[in-house]
Amino acid sequence: MNLEEYKGVFIYAQQVDNQINNIAFELLGKARDLAKTLDTQVTAVLVGSGIRNLADQLAEYGADRVIVVDDPELKDYRTEPYAHALSEVINKFKPEIMLVGATAIGRDLGPTVSARVGTGLTADCTSLDIGDFPLVARPGHEDEQKHNQLLMTRPAFGGNTIATIACPDNRPQMSTVRPGVMQAIQPIKGAKAEIIDFNPGFTPNNKYVEIEDVVKVVSETVDIQKAKILVSGGRGVGSKENFKILQDLADALGGEVSSSRAAVDNGWMPKDMQVGQTGKTVRPQVYFAIGISGAIQHVAGMEESDLIIAINKDETAPIFSVADYGIVGDLNKIVPRLTEMVKARKKAL
Repeated sequence: MNLEEYKGVFIYAQQVDNQINNIAFELLGKARDLAKTLDTQVTAVLVGSGIRNLADQLAEYGADRVIVVDDPELKDYRTEPYAHALSEVINKFKPEIMLVGATAIGRDLGPTVSARVGTGLTADCTSLDIGDFPLVARPGHEDEQKHNQLLMTRPAFGGNTIATIACPDNRPQMSTVRPGVMQAIQPIKGAKAEIIDFNPGFTPNNKYVEIEDVVKVVSETVDIQKAKILVSGGRGVGSKENFKILQDLADALGGEVSSSRAAVDNGWMPKDMQVGQTGKTVRPQVYFAIGISGAIQHVAGMEESDLIIAINKDETAPIFSVADYGIVGDLNKIVPRLTEMVKARKKAL
């Protein structure tokens, strides 16, 4: 493999029903940072049927170029035709870096494509940077250190440590990135990108599943990744019933309730409300961590919040090391009092 042939930062722009998923915009934001360091282009790969009109939207969020693979076989997501489309784009255009969102679709598509093009894939990344690999050169072996590598960081061993992984000998350097981790840029209205139509051809075979029906269910669950204020509870809340006082505070603030994994494991909160490494990554303006110890698995999902307020009776709880403000005491007394103060303040205004 001639590594010098591979250029550019590519992202897979996931769309469903001709609507681009937010993860595509988040990936474009990070791709711009990486491309600036490497002095190269950002390319979005758009796959589907009747989706060419979405290219301008990707341009507004930072794509210099959009490769459109448009074919009737790509109307609905199926592993085989989508993997064929993205693999052929990689083989043809040779990206140095290929980023895919760690959504339900991306977690299926990414590994399949990486295997087909003969490269590695680092899954569920929480940080991406350009740097040297190894991170520290061995004394006497400085010439073996490779520069301008994609350093892919993710939680490992159940979130008990953080691993930084590189792919120095294969291209593209490929990773899936959790939604909510990266930040999209403010859209640049009227921005345009070079649009390239590419169709490798699709011949259905025994790997093409047939979709007989698509059943859409409207979920009543709140999307905590979009909330500006989150009131999150952990094991210290004590019971499912005690989450009522967190809900009262969230209602007073105009926010939503979320939780740590411990609260989900205890059956106090649904999985969709979980923040952390095995839950969702959130970035609200204000994050209340109530009765949450602050294990690395949880912190990985909320540490980018603008303002973190921790309430815990244990003054040595790790959560205080990442909090902007900390209150040590009984949450059963503090949270209702805080709710009363918020309501009084709103009434006074």
